[in-house]
Order: sequence, then structure tokens, then C-alpha cells
Amino acid sequence: MSSLSAIQQYLEAEKVDGWLLYGFRDQNPIALSVAGIRSGGSRRWFLWIPAAGRPRWIAHAIERTNFLDLPADLDGEVTLYVSWQDMEEALRRVVRKAGAPAKRILMEYSPDNAIPYVSRVDAGMQELVSRCTGAVIESSADAVQLVAAVISPDHLEGHRRAAKICMSVKEAAFDLIARRLRSGGTLTEYEVQQFIAAEFEAAGMAPLSSIVAVNGNAADPHYFPGKERHGIIRRGDVVLIDLWNRESGDPDACFADITWTAFCGEETPDRVTAVFDIVRGARDRAVEFMQERLRAGRDVHGYEVDDACRSVITDAGYGAAFFHRTGHSLGSTGHFIGVNIDNLETRDRRKLMPGVM
Repeated sequence: MSSLSAIQQYLEAEKVDGWLLYGFRDQNPIALSVAGIRSGGSRRWFLWIPAAGRPRWIAHAIERTNFLDLPADLDGEVTLYVSWQDMEEALRRVVRKAGAPAKRILMEYSPDNAIPYVSRVDAGMQELVSRCTGAVIESSADAVQLVAAVISPDHLEGHRRAAKICMSVKEAAFDLIARRLRSGGTLTEYEVQQFIAAEFEAAGMAPLSSIVAVNGNAADPHYFPGKERHGIIRRGDVVLIDLWNRESGDPDACFADITWTAFCGEETPDRVTAVFDIVRGARDRAVEFMQERLRAGRDVHGYEVDDACRSVITDAGYGAAFFHRTGHSLGSTGHFIGVNIDNLETRDRRKLMPGVM
């Protein structure tokens, strides 16, 4: 949960009147996270955070005990309702700015469902809020990033430590493959996957599964080998390893996530090198694009970075083979709630923000 002052500074900078959070039966985890409460109960509730002034709550009288001990930062008047008519009248009275009806408000909504991660408020509730308040509803996607996706300095350091372990485990896995093949043997994707899990456990991390994919299996971004279904790794093969983990003991610890490829032989074939160089060039172009924009003091959006990266691969003739977004957010889950580098699976219009991974 971010501070009230940070939220209100954002609202003021965006010239938005306020942020209306809505929950029903805990179906909006974003609202719970921002509000700093564990549960809103079994009835509809709202939290109005104006661009200036104290927050205000709307809750059903039956659920009033859920709103007795509110976070100090968001403590404010709680309006209780009984009937649906009471609730609508409360919305009319509460969602205001300096005594006048609000004109622009944020909710967990995404136009055209472009960012499904934040589409938590159904169309019917949007219709009700618009009718009761007269306000235009806009997406809270970037506000959600500010509140829920910014990584603390401590968690950033934890991410770096986790990344260091991931790199070490990756090296050990490739070393295992090299030693087995040099001795004239073979091994399976599943064996390497289980080796990685054991290495994580030995390092004090959870023995998480990972992707180990040989040759054509590596073309499937979410391929996982299993005990009964796996490929054999031999000399002359290309192997992809995708692994992720985080430090244990902290439920908010930030994940590290890396993907690496290797050729199983003395000299990498020209065609494999050429494809690798194209991918590396696409990665570098994405980084350059972000740096150019940021140095110029301009906003950078997730979909734009994906376009910059994807154009390199498309121009090289491999566009049809690139059917995965360029990148995803990291945090306490492997795929977090921050901006994704994506203009393929979704059109991510969110901005890249300081502290969001």
C-alpha cells in the first residue's frame, strides 16, 4: 500500500478528481491492497480517495465491523448504507471534489480490456457510478502500478541476490549437460529440470519447476518437461533453460527470472548464431529505445517498447515465430501487476515507472 500523499500527488499531476475503489466479496484484490484491508465482507463497499482532502468510505451497515480499524493513512468518514437506494445516494454525496461533482475518476477498468490485469470493475458497476456521479471513468492502471507494483529498495536488493543464485544454478545446469555429453552420454530435459529444483533447494530457495527445452521444444514458450514426457539432449542440440525464484521467508520478496540458451557442441553453427544475434539485437534495441525516451524526459509505454523490440525480429523475417510478448513485470509473483512490455497479447498502455520491474 502506498501513502495517501503519493496517491494524491499522482491524482493532482494527472488532473484527475479522485480514485474510486470498489469491492464485492473480495473479487477486487487491487482494491483490498490499496485500501489496506483484508476483507470488505459480503456486501459492496467503496473507498473514495480525492485528489485533495481526506478519504471517505461507503460500506453496508451489516459489514461495519470490517471498517472500524482502518489504516491511519486512509482513515476517514465511513458512510453506512442499508438499501441499494441508500448506496446510490451515498455515491452521489461522497464522490465529489471541493463540494462539486467529480468530473474524472479512476476505477479498475481498462478500455477494450487492453490490460486485463486491472479490469476488475464490471460494466454494470461502471454504469451505476457514471449515472450516480456524472463522472467520466478512466483506467486506474498507472495508479495501481504506483501503489502496488513499485519495488522497495530492500526488495530490489533481494531480487539481485535471487538473480545471482539463478545465474549460478543456470551455470551448474549447463555444466551438468556439458559433462554428461563429453563423457559420451545423453540426458533428458526432465533430469536437468529436477537438478535445477534440487540446486534451488540447496541454496535455501523453493524447489520450483523450470523450463528445460531442447531444439523444437524451445519454440514453445511455456513448454515444461515431465517425468513421462520429455526430450533427450544430445550433442549438436540447442538447449533453452528458463528459471525463476526468489528469496524465502518474505511473502513480498521479488522474483528473479532469466532465460538462457546454449549449443551442445564445440562450434556453434552459423544459422544458430545468426538467430541468436537477431534476438540479442532486438533486446538491445528495446533497451536503447527506453534510454532514448527517458533521456529526452518523455513517457515510455509498454506497447512502444514491444514494438521497438519486435520490429528487429520482424525485419529479419522471423516475426511470425515471435508469438510471445517481449517481457513481463516482476514482483512478489513471477508475473506481477506492473507494466508488461507487450503490444502483441495485449496493448499495454501503462507507463514505465520508477521502481517498477
